[in-house]
Amino acid sequence: MTGTGSLIRLILRRDRFLLPLWAVLLPLVPVGYASSLRALFPTAAERAGYARVSADSAGFVALLGPLHGSSLGDLVAWRSGFLLVLAGLFSLLTVIRHTRTDEELGRTELIGAGAVSRPAGLVAALLVALGANVVLAVIVMGGLIGLGLPVAGSVLFGVSFGLAGWAFAAVGAVSAQLSSSARTARSIAIIGLGATFVLRMAGDVDALGGGALSWLTWVSPVGWIQHVFPYGPSALLPLFLALAFTVAAGLAAVAMVSRRDIGEGVLPARPGTPTAGAALSGPIGLAWRLHRGMLIGWLAGFAVLGLVFGGVAKSIADLADENSSLSEILGRLGGSTAAVDQYFATALGMMGLIAAAYAVQAALRLHDEEGTGHAEAVLATRTGRVRWAAGHLMFSLFGPAAALLVGGAVCGLVAGLALDNVGREVPALLGGAAAQIPAVWVLATLAVLLFGVLPRQAPAAWGALAVCFFLLIGGAILQLNHWIMDLSPFTHIPHLPGAAATPLPFVVLTALAVVLAAAGLTAFRRRDVPAI
Repeated sequence: MTGTGSLIRLILRRDRFLLPLWAVLLPLVPVGYASSLRALFPTAAERAGYARVSADSAGFVALLGPLHGSSLGDLVAWRSGFLLVLAGLFSLLTVIRHTRTDEELGRTELIGAGAVSRPAGLVAALLVALGANVVLAVIVMGGLIGLGLPVAGSVLFGVSFGLAGWAFAAVGAVSAQLSSSARTARSIAIIGLGATFVLRMAGDVDALGGGALSWLTWVSPVGWIQHVFPYGPSALLPLFLALAFTVAAGLAAVAMVSRRDIGEGVLPARPGTPTAGAALSGPIGLAWRLHRGMLIGWLAGFAVLGLVFGGVAKSIADLADENSSLSEILGRLGGSTAAVDQYFATALGMMGLIAAAYAVQAALRLHDEEGTGHAEAVLATRTGRVRWAAGHLMFSLFGPAAALLVGGAVCGLVAGLALDNVGREVPALLGGAAAQIPAVWVLATLAVLLFGVLPRQAPAAWGALAVCFFLLIGGAILQLNHWIMDLSPFTHIPHLPGAAATPLPFVVLTALAVVLAAAGLTAFRRRDVPAI
């Protein structure tokens, strides 16, 4: 297709920093898992005991997928189950960024004025995402083979890892055609990713009891890939299903982009009411109208997260009873000597990073509104810049805080019921969830700072979040230097519950968030609008 090669080079130039953050760093995590699991369970008997308890745990199966086998490779592939979802998330966001976002900002129309075929932009974005996942797969293969794991299983695991990214890159391509808004396209794609994960989770958990809903796994791309079992009774059919899904979705996206109008989506935009209600008379009411759907969705998602994380508590306690060495690996992730508290400290850290993704998304709504011209229209009224920006900032700060508290409360209630200690677990996990809030605010206000100072580079806030993700899930296992770990604000949060807590880190992180927000708003007041 005319112009595809040039557009690929342009995407690689624009994403020269973002792509390596996930295509190179993410596959290092399974390699770290292999090293840590080998040290923790050096004998086949110890691995078999760990696998036996894990395979029968509804909580573990819900979070990581089914486990078949007890070899080191089986445990590494199973432990990496959630990383497949992250690969899919990064892939779909990459495709939407270079298709619907560029189209919404007018870049696609400008490029299309040259010698460029209509589907070239979409095809270029897909090929870049596919190539990044090939790099990811090769690094996984090479790392695991280098550690002595079976070659065939390592190759199959790398292929399945890459196919997870391919499948959801295609989902992102389809989502980018459905709506005229990049924000809506991202929401559709992320909801699709979440729905496939929930279907897989429901099917696999039901299969433990021999229920009638195990078929749900087989309508989910996540379920297909997690049922490959590369180091055990390998199944190639799921790989072919994932590949067929990728090809079908990619061709569907190309067909849609060739038939719809530029700037429009396949789904018609819903017309608004002829007159605005009283709630839209100010920037806070406008921000509520724009953020309420996202807020409700994230609150529901965190309730589900709390349910899943809390459901694993009893299994962790059982594992600790069977294998006292479990405290060693959990201790390497930070926390107290109690295995359950160490698990929850790690789970709440992951919950905090997911909340930070919500915070960055909400803060970057400022960037989206300016890029589409909506901000200019609002600021042409008596509404001041700071008042307008403060409405969105409020939801990027307090929305994630509310989501964390909901997740912590549900997690504490479920864990308390399972451990027969509701009175301890609910306040402990609520406190642990609340402790993540200042670190979340730092990332939200970093996005605001970028929006104010470097508006064109504001989406780089996602790169900062990706670094924090990598440091949480792989930094301790890979034994990175402490000054690298300190780059993440989450490193400075006490590992609650179980660890001693002092006010200093919370005060410092909150003060840092205030400084970043103030600097961003001040810069926004002084620069041109629009600047995107």
